[in-house]
Amino acid sequence: MTDADQIREDAVEAALGKLDLDTKTRLLAGQDMWSLPAVPEIGLTSVVMSDGPIGVRGVRWTADDPSIALPSPTALAAAWDPALARRAGRLLAQEARRKGVHVLLAPTVNLHRSPLGGRHFECYSEDPYLTGAIGSGYVTGVQEGGVGTTVKHFVGNDAETDRFTVDNVIAPRTLRELYLAPFEAIVANAHPWGIMTAYNQVNGTTMTENQYLVNEVLRGEWGFDGYNVSDWMAARSTTGDILGGLDVAMPGPTTVYGPPLAEAVRAGEVPESAVDAAVRNVLRLAARVGALEGAPPVVAVPPAPIDGQALAREIAARGFVLVKNEGALPLDASTGRSVALIGAAARDARVLGGGSATVFPERIVSPLEGLAAALPDGVLTFAVGADPSDELAPADKGFELRAICRDASGAVLGEGSLPSGQVQWIGDDLPEGAAYGTMASIEVTGTFVPRASGEHAFGTRGLGAFCLAVGGEVLWDGVQEMGEEADPFEAFFGAPSERARTALTEGEPVEVSLTYQVPDMSALPLKAVMFSLLHLEPRRDADALIAEAVEAARAADTAVVVVATTERVESEGFDRADLTLPGRQDELVRAVAAVNPNTVVVVNAGSPVELPWREDVAAVLLTWFPGQEGGAALADVLLGEAEPGGRLPTTWPAEFADAPVTEVAPTEGRLEYREGLLVGYRAYEARGVVPAFPFGHGLGYTDWAYESLEASPTAARVRLTNTGSRRGREVVQIYLAPVASGVGAATDADAPQRPASWLAAFAGVAANPGESVEVEIPLPARAFEVWDEQARGWQRVGGAYEVRASHSHGDTRLSATLHLA
Repeated sequence: MTDADQIREDAVEAALGKLDLDTKTRLLAGQDMWSLPAVPEIGLTSVVMSDGPIGVRGVRWTADDPSIALPSPTALAAAWDPALARRAGRLLAQEARRKGVHVLLAPTVNLHRSPLGGRHFECYSEDPYLTGAIGSGYVTGVQEGGVGTTVKHFVGNDAETDRFTVDNVIAPRTLRELYLAPFEAIVANAHPWGIMTAYNQVNGTTMTENQYLVNEVLRGEWGFDGYNVSDWMAARSTTGDILGGLDVAMPGPTTVYGPPLAEAVRAGEVPESAVDAAVRNVLRLAARVGALEGAPPVVAVPPAPIDGQALAREIAARGFVLVKNEGALPLDASTGRSVALIGAAARDARVLGGGSATVFPERIVSPLEGLAAALPDGVLTFAVGADPSDELAPADKGFELRAICRDASGAVLGEGSLPSGQVQWIGDDLPEGAAYGTMASIEVTGTFVPRASGEHAFGTRGLGAFCLAVGGEVLWDGVQEMGEEADPFEAFFGAPSERARTALTEGEPVEVSLTYQVPDMSALPLKAVMFSLLHLEPRRDADALIAEAVEAARAADTAVVVVATTERVESEGFDRADLTLPGRQDELVRAVAAVNPNTVVVVNAGSPVELPWREDVAAVLLTWFPGQEGGAALADVLLGEAEPGGRLPTTWPAEFADAPVTEVAPTEGRLEYREGLLVGYRAYEARGVVPAFPFGHGLGYTDWAYESLEASPTAARVRLTNTGSRRGREVVQIYLAPVASGVGAATDADAPQRPASWLAAFAGVAANPGESVEVEIPLPARAFEVWDEQARGWQRVGGAYEVRASHSHGDTRLSATLHLA
């Protein structure tokens, strides 16, 4: 412990000693949606939290205070570079400080157990070691900026179906070696100031009440000394939560803590020492972020400022994964060769996932805008080709909207701008002057300038009474009742309802209005308003759109087709049913590839999708959800200004049937992780299934020759040479594989069974053409250990191992045998 740590601990103890029981229990409950109460008498200011992990939204659902939008976490992990994740964290700390936020509710380090997981895009990888490494870099960077992190969701929240109630049944060894492993690594390597416990149960116990996993494992074994906050509305038992190690119940103002907790102490149901322990953790967090008087913050002087747009652009390119390239990339822009850019997603890019990860950036660079800015005039053409969705979506392009709150008499209480037709006000996040007690209606109103002439569809999403008007004419007046949705996010982000169609003319502004009648919320513990004004442009004949795209591709030297998923496919609150691209995008790609041999497909998806045409095209580039600068980064990579630096952080299946785990829905409340350790590449190898693209795969714009490998129990030393014509970066991946009749081999009955191989370590290297580099990659001791369920401890397993220096899990370049005593 440093002197500064001791001063903070002394300040925490002094502050704790001044608090009475009621104040202590109040401090453990959110005072609103995003903050903890201030206690001026001990010099404690309010600690403010905000959603992440790709940006810092702040406490308001508004674009008035824009946020940098970085690429999705899966894209960050695809760079295989903890140092880059650290820089991303520093940028987000800078954003948090600007917005008055003390704690970022990130990173998400649940695993890609199944490609169907709805928040797959928000997690890093299918591999626990890679997840822990990237998460450690991210946490270190954020906290170097003086802002706390909250590593989530502890633990087993690997799917969205019935996430509030599901009991995930995970064997102890599997739990330790896979799902707890990233959390353990981050606690050891980055010392996070917070952990968020999940909604779900693990092996019969709700995570917010899980004494074993929180008190014994997280705090006792690992030494975690930060605060433990519930996922929002996950805390459901006053005594169960406080005895289970939950420090903070969010959101407020009504929670299971506060007065109910004080009453439980006075009734003898909870020892006051348990409350003191929780308050101590909260005060320690406040001391670290500079919110407790007399305690020096961990970071007194923030790091040097970071250019957010530039870093977002760099991360995007570093995370792009070129999985196939038959000489099509990079494009040669100097010769004036023509490019046909095709796909609705090229014009209206999807740069981030849905749900709580949403932020509102100052600008979004689409692929069309990025390429148009980078290519000479007259070189680029654009065709829609196919739209990934024929469903209504929140009003966006062409709309300028604001929300007006009125009382029962019609008097205006307050108003504010809206980033889109989506209203999501939770807790006190209301326009100034508005209040739930007096607000009778909310009108989303403004102007719409159509991009196309024809019949425009308008609709709603959300529950309650609405009145929709366009051009001063009421088109629909009615009520939307609750359906079968089990998750609030599903109800809000679920199926849209079309209400009316009306003919509009391109470029002619029209007034739009959607009025929502606010219901009585006086009895609700958490008050919220969530609804959307939806819109869909005129639908052109799908065959005609594809035909236009084919003609554009036929006339161009290169065709670049952008395909994408939608918010209705990938979002928080629900899991996917399959891996197909929505709409007629597969058909579009096939049609374009049939007339242009230089067809490049850009896949704008946060998680794996089937690519049935992959053998028919010249190149496939995975861009994930690339953040606000995605279009600019795409131009950089396509034109060779930057190398696509990504390697797959998750295996890409050839088809849905090949995915090892497709069961994400519980049966009678239980979801059994029957696959055990065989998740991701471990399962493909065990089953002998060849994926479309293996874990760790990715092509750059140069080639590498692996020349030598030396292995010891503590490190692998690899020498390699850039044999290509330009500077590049390679990710050297070290896998361990038990040798037959050695550790974990099926022929050895006494050895614990292990996967056929697993990622042990990795390192990135860069070199100029013809340059050789040597890298020493430490091998962590844990790579040679298994969790012994009988002894309830880690067991080092000796024997013979094959140490593989690989370009990907499916591409071993060198190997050496290591005998471990």
